[in-house]
This record gives sequence, C-alpha cells and structure tokens, in this order.
Amino acid sequence: MSLDLHAEAPPDARPPRPAPPERGRFAALTRLDLKYSPYLYVLPFFAIFAVFSAYPIGYTVWIALTDRSPLNATISFVGLDNFVELFTNDPQFWNAVYNTFGMFLLSTVPQLLIALMLANALNRRLPAQTFFRMAIAMPIITSTAVVALIFSMLYAREFGLVNWALDLVGIEPIDWRANRYASWFAISTMVDWRWIGYNALIYLAAMQSISKDMYEAASLDGASRRRQFWSITVPQLRPTIIFTLIISTIGGLQLFTEPLLFTSGSGGISGGSEGQFQTITMYLLDVMNTRFRWGYAGAVALVLFLLIALMSVVNYLLARRISSDK
Repeated sequence: MSLDLHAEAPPDARPPRPAPPERGRFAALTRLDLKYSPYLYVLPFFAIFAVFSAYPIGYTVWIALTDRSPLNATISFVGLDNFVELFTNDPQFWNAVYNTFGMFLLSTVPQLLIALMLANALNRRLPAQTFFRMAIAMPIITSTAVVALIFSMLYAREFGLVNWALDLVGIEPIDWRANRYASWFAISTMVDWRWIGYNALIYLAAMQSISKDMYEAASLDGASRRRQFWSITVPQLRPTIIFTLIISTIGGLQLFTEPLLFTSGSGGISGGSEGQFQTITMYLLDVMNTRFRWGYAGAVALVLFLLIALMSVVNYLLARRISSDK
C-alpha cells in the first residue's frame, strides 16, 4: 500500500489564517479604552480638586505652623504657637465666634422652618401657582450688595422704615448697628430674605417626588393635613433636610458680605465700633490684611474649617434623630 505524499490536506486541517493587522490593533485599542478611559473621565475633577482645594488646604496647614508675614523676609517654624495664642489669648477671636454662632442660629433655624412651610403651601393647588413659585426665586438672583444696601436703609436709626414702624406702636427707635443683638437680628433678616426661597424650592422639588398614594391612604384613615405633614412629608424629606442643614451651616459660619456691608465707613471689617457683629471670616481678613499675620490667619482658617465640619456632623445627627422621631 503506497502513500500519496502530494495529496492535499483536508480543508479542516489547514492552519487558521492570522487576523488582519487592523483588527488586532482595534481590539488592543478597545481593551485600553475599557481599562483606562474611566480614569481619564474623572481626571479633570481630581486635577481641579488638587489645584483649587487640596493644595490650598495643604498650604494653609503649613502656613499656620509658621510666622509668615509680608513684613518679614524670613519664615520661621513656630509649631502650634499660633493655635495656642488663638485659644488662650485672643478675646477678639472668641467675640467673632460668639457673633458668628449667634447670627447663624438666628438666621438658619427660622430660614429652614419658613422655607419648609412655604414649600408645603406651594405644593398645593393655588391660583397663579407658577407665578408664586417663580417669585420666591427672585431674591436668589439679587445682588448681595444691593440687598445689604436696601436693608441698611430699612434699619437706619434716624430715617429707617423699621424704626418708623416701631414709633407708630410707641417703641423707641433702636440703633441697629450699635446694639449687638439688634444688629444680629437685622443681619439675620437680610440672610433669611435672600435664602428662604432657595431652600423652599429645594423642599418643593423633593415634595413633588413623594407618592400621592401615601396621602390618599392617610386621608382615608382620617389623618388631618397637619398630621400628614409631620408623619409623611417630613420623614420623606429627611435627606433633603439634612442637605439644606449642611449647606446652611457652611454658609452661615462663613457669613461675610452681609455684616460687612451692613455698617458704614472704612471700619466695616471690624464689625462695628466694638466688634458687635464681626464674624470669623471678617476677623480672618482683619488679621491677614490689617495685622499682616498670615500664619496666624492660617490658624484662624483651619479652626473655622473644623468648626464647620463639627457643626455639619452635629446637624446631620440632629436631623436624622428628629425625622426618625416624627
């Protein structure tokens, strides 16, 4: 029996053809795209965060440990001396902390409560509903300088509209700038007028997402509208309430423009003749631009950062506790 060495191999026994070079390159690019493109998409955020957030925080930490000043050519490392002086030998700083927390409480608590009630009213069927929803957003786009100017005129001692109204009911005129608590109240009303509508729109948007079936079931069980509000609306708004609390805390503890423009004259940064409404941010700018103690100002900035973080955590826990009890 002889073998035919020249016989052709069956078709199935032929070696596979190599893939075209173009297809191989495309597969390699696809693998690289799936592996590295997610990192490229998030890279702009981390780059911006590093430049505008991480680096300033790191630089502030470093400068707070030195005696950096534009008046001195040399920089000396002083460790925690700036913080020790800040906590033990700086009554003006504690005065600014007292003012800041006082105005924060006077503005934030009524602001969020009124915004919640206003959103609940706008969530019902009303005539000219769209107009009212748009109207509450108008203060948001108003310039802060214009708001401060108008409220400064309203709270003027001699010819202010508020003192005129008080005189009608037999109350003596109040010097809103000289009295500590009166100035707190005036500045707080300025903040509330500007931000109540903003928070009300956030609450209204969250209320729109609550299922109507829950309210219908509660109505069938005989629950009043007030009971529905506290038992259904408020618990469902817990994440939104926490968000507005944290945002209001950050804004309230960084209060600057309203008290700065509330006073008149060149000493506005001092917050009145006796610092009766000077906030932490105003004191920070005073230390940096008037005393030229940049290292000490860095310590003030870090303490303010820690206060904001602490108050945000406290408000978060408090909001969770209140909403879970309702």
